[in-house]
Amino acid sequence: MHCKIPVILVYARLVMGLGALGICQLQPTPVLCFVLVALLLSGLITDIFDGILARRWGVATPKLRRLDSTVDLIFWLCLLLGIISLRPAFLAANAWPIGVVVGLEALTYAVSYVRFRKEIALHTFFAKGWTLLLAATLVQLFLNGKAGLLFWACVYAGILSRLEIIAILCTLPAWATDIPSLYHAVQLRQRKRLS
Repeated sequence: MHCKIPVILVYARLVMGLGALGICQLQPTPVLCFVLVALLLSGLITDIFDGILARRWGVATPKLRRLDSTVDLIFWLCLLLGIISLRPAFLAANAWPIGVVVGLEALTYAVSYVRFRKEIALHTFFAKGWTLLLAATLVQLFLNGKAGLLFWACVYAGILSRLEIIAILCTLPAWATDIPSLYHAVQLRQRKRLS
């Protein structure tokens, strides 16, 4: 039974993302904003522990890692769409940097599909750091509609992490999951070349 917990955590994150998107369609109140923050933080916790538990229990299969990556994308898109509907003035003022990050995210998936006919499931260190920045930015936006310097740090980290993922995808000799950095992708390519 415990081996199913990582899958349950992944699907719980999907439900949390869809729930947050639904709540954002309601009239914003302070209570609803705190509920949104709770859903975001709960989703972040499930994202951390699904991988830890899957590796510990030996069930971190490529299929599970791909499902995790797909649900991550849906979860964060739900939160982005929620912020857009909850804080339309913020979107209007920051459409181009948000568009650049979203466009680069789409490009990572396009590169992965072109090269490997599969979605990405890299889970890089930089992407994990960016996820924490993104979560902190969204918490500020949910609570007061402003993010200031945190937003710009999130944008630049998002751009750099997406560029690293594209570089990793172009470096890998074959599709793989859980590549921590470009350095690791280069090492994998060199080992493949030597074998």
